[in-house]
Amino acid sequence: MISKVYSGSTKGIDGYIVTVEVDISPGLPFFSTVGLPGRAVNEAKERVISAIRNSGIDFSFKKIIVNLAPADVKKEGVGFDLPIAIGILCSEGKVSKENLSKYLIIGELALDGKLREVRGILPLVLIARDRNFEGIILPQQNAKEAAVVDNIKVIPVNNLKQVINFLNNLEIVNHFTVDRTKIFEQNSVYNIDFNEIKGQEFSKRAIEVACAGNHNVIMIGPPGSGKTMLAKRIITILPNLTFEESIATTKIYSIAGLLPSDKGLIATRPFRSPHHTISDVALIGGGSYPKPGEITLAHNGVLFLDELPEFKADVLEVLRQPMEDKTITVSRANSVITFPANFMLVASMNPCPCGYYGHPEKECVCSQFQIQKYLNKISGPLLDRIDIHIEVPPIKVSELTGDTSIYESSDKIKERVTKARKIQIKRFNGLGIYSNSEMNSKHIKKYCILNKESKAILTQAIERLGLSARGYDKILKIARTIADLEEQENILTHHISEAIQYRSMDKYW
Repeated sequence: MISKVYSGSTKGIDGYIVTVEVDISPGLPFFSTVGLPGRAVNEAKERVISAIRNSGIDFSFKKIIVNLAPADVKKEGVGFDLPIAIGILCSEGKVSKENLSKYLIIGELALDGKLREVRGILPLVLIARDRNFEGIILPQQNAKEAAVVDNIKVIPVNNLKQVINFLNNLEIVNHFTVDRTKIFEQNSVYNIDFNEIKGQEFSKRAIEVACAGNHNVIMIGPPGSGKTMLAKRIITILPNLTFEESIATTKIYSIAGLLPSDKGLIATRPFRSPHHTISDVALIGGGSYPKPGEITLAHNGVLFLDELPEFKADVLEVLRQPMEDKTITVSRANSVITFPANFMLVASMNPCPCGYYGHPEKECVCSQFQIQKYLNKISGPLLDRIDIHIEVPPIKVSELTGDTSIYESSDKIKERVTKARKIQIKRFNGLGIYSNSEMNSKHIKKYCILNKESKAILTQAIERLGLSARGYDKILKIARTIADLEEQENILTHHISEAIQYRSMDKYW
């Protein structure tokens, strides 16, 4: 007798439906799984048989064939345990077929029949809803994550026996619901604030401009000047995540197995800070069955690379394509998967190997050759994608011991940043871009018109600082963002003057 149970798996960050077909026939005990099962799926047979027997169900081992369709896509993960068990019991006549077509079923089985949490639930709930399933049956531990999706019933269960009783209409299991608005509000609180940063008013202003236009940033300064502290607080002044962005981010963390079980929904912008020893695969994602890397985990948030020159050259170079395209494509023999990678790059570095070049009090011990070699570790094409260069000076003693109440909070800065972003979204409506940093030459020509005085100032800056053509475009983009922060339709002279300050470090390269 053949039975069909609907389950699902993920490819990239999206879910797809998998039909679990089970055929049981007389013969010597035999269990075979076909349909490109991964190692964890092949091992399911041991867990399934033990779980069935230890759940007190009378079961005689026969010839069992399990097919996972579509058969040309590799199946990974432990979530097929429960649908395989239900398919076997349905073929044995112990589970009614009546309700099987209504639900997507997923879950890992323990040997005693209890259900364990599985990763990647949110994409499966979304695909189940889109395919008009009435509900999804899953482990109790995954219920909170699944319930953030509306218009589908979430049926949380604890063990195999409970699933059997539910499908046979012998037990009522109430579907799980959550207040999405409440979860979003509870999880959107930051425990850090910009007003904790003492001094560094120029750097704070530059960071505000960067956030307003979604510009990439590099900070250069001596150890202890506050570069890391500034970077960690950037997410507190970026516009709040929309619900759609929150769902997209939560999907990524669910698949990566990094979603806290008590949250259910990620409502704050991600901040990822990988160590400089990271490999290129860990940064961009990959593996035999590709998983999201750090740049995808930073999607809709910030990717912070501290001590930028310490990263391997080949690791830094793989950033160029995703910074441009906002996606990363991972190619493997069996599949090509595209992950989202729309992040704001924030990098920091010392001005020299010892860190004290240009310091007003401490003497630099590096030779000019060592300094130039250190700076040359950052390639021109990578720098070309970083709009704002910030020189972060050492903090003065008077600022260090001063009162922090005089500094602006993250909420006040966020208000200005959010207003500027709304202006840009309205300006670029229908153009496929959402911030000033994404403008190309055509957009710059249309939206970055300068008056005669501004042109003269910019010309002088190019000649004096030796700015390149790319530096010219970057200044115009930054000036456009500064004008948006002031809600000015036209770029004024002081906007250009301020923007030039954020490119003055081109002299280092």
